[in-house]
Amino acid sequence: VPGLVNAALGREVLASSTCGRPATRVCDASDPRRAHPAGLLTSAGGPASPLCWRSDSLPRAPLNVTLTVPLGKAFELVFVSLRFCSAPPASAALLKSQDHGRSWVPLAFFSSHCGLDYGRAPAPTDGTAGPGPEALCFPAPQAQPDGGGLLAFSVQDGSPPGLDLDSSPVLQDWVTATDIRIVLTRPGLPGDARNSEVTVPYSYAAMDLQVGGRCKCNGHASRCLLDSQGHLVCDCRHSTEGPDCGRCKPFYCDRPWQRATARESHACLACSCNGHARRCRFNMELYRLSGRRSGGVCLNCRHNTAGRHCHYCREGFYRDPGRALNDRRACRACDCHPVGAAGKTCNQTTGQCPCKDGVTGLTCNRCAPGFQQSRSPVAPCVKIPVPGPTEESSPVVPEDCDSHCKPAHGSYRISLKKFCRKDYGRHLSSSSPGCPAGAPWPWPLCRAAARPAVPRELKQGP
Repeated sequence: VPGLVNAALGREVLASSTCGRPATRVCDASDPRRAHPAGLLTSAGGPASPLCWRSDSLPRAPLNVTLTVPLGKAFELVFVSLRFCSAPPASAALLKSQDHGRSWVPLAFFSSHCGLDYGRAPAPTDGTAGPGPEALCFPAPQAQPDGGGLLAFSVQDGSPPGLDLDSSPVLQDWVTATDIRIVLTRPGLPGDARNSEVTVPYSYAAMDLQVGGRCKCNGHASRCLLDSQGHLVCDCRHSTEGPDCGRCKPFYCDRPWQRATARESHACLACSCNGHARRCRFNMELYRLSGRRSGGVCLNCRHNTAGRHCHYCREGFYRDPGRALNDRRACRACDCHPVGAAGKTCNQTTGQCPCKDGVTGLTCNRCAPGFQQSRSPVAPCVKIPVPGPTEESSPVVPEDCDSHCKPAHGSYRISLKKFCRKDYGRHLSSSSPGCPAGAPWPWPLCRAAARPAVPRELKQGP
């Protein structure tokens, strides 16, 4: 938690009225020795500085004077105080803005006549408060012997006791402010003659405006720093970002952002994208369905992955079992054959492509057994035709082959141009002593045998 600081120190103060324009006997804006600018309210001199801001002389009452302090960023207020160099006002209002001055809500009122000035009952003196923080009306600052006075407000003054800042969104909203405004509505006149006519001019004079608070970082930073543009921002941790650490970093939205507490850091969690995405978004419905454990959805998955967590391969790719899920090459291309495959998408686990009939292989790149390639891209593989048995080609065992084919005696010249008629073949054997067993003949039919398939008369060819 950032330390307590004076958030108004050195900040510019916007005053609706400042003396010296035109110059008077006691105030001249063009003379540094006699100038009383609003910057003196937040200067480093503090109460030790003898110079005070002074409003212009106001001819008649009521004429409000407004002091506005932009704090530069959101702070969690602890107190606000303003020391007066002259008689303190009899009526004043303290307001805050949470949107850099676009809208204002009251923090407290100060008056000797709360009902008449602000239509509110005086704050209870016993310290009791309502069920929630509210702007109460406190007594006007008392004049001190030196003629000055102190307007002081603590955020606890309008808050019910027992509220814990970490666990109470209402209290967090109550103490948060980006701008502080003090409206001086009625001067402290002698006798506090509220309704009496002011016959002499009067003015306000004040110094040492303090806004005690802590740089609002929602528990995710211990200090605030100036960024490159000179703006005050939180030095965020827990994977949060923003001027107030009010959101998770782009890739750390697996669960919704939460304010850190003294017991739990509520750090933002990175989305589970297995190293394949750089951006993700939060989905409340998925977060609820997961039992409030995970609601991140990965965006623009890379490396050919897809899915809420980039946990499976996109269409046309399959998981390489030899690589880890977070490997850049965890997904391999299906590479399905453009003709043999029935599609481009393969099995996410095995990589098997859907093959057409008669096609096989991991990528459908060859014909299955019993199929042969065709010229058709529709049916690239067709069954191999098996010829059925016919009457003429059916083998028939001869009843009496020896009566038709007698062994030849003597020497014969055989011409290979002569051949047997249909269904008959040559049967050659040798019993010549000049042809030893196992010796090759000088022509290739030495050991060939041919017998008629059917008992028909052998006829010599032409």
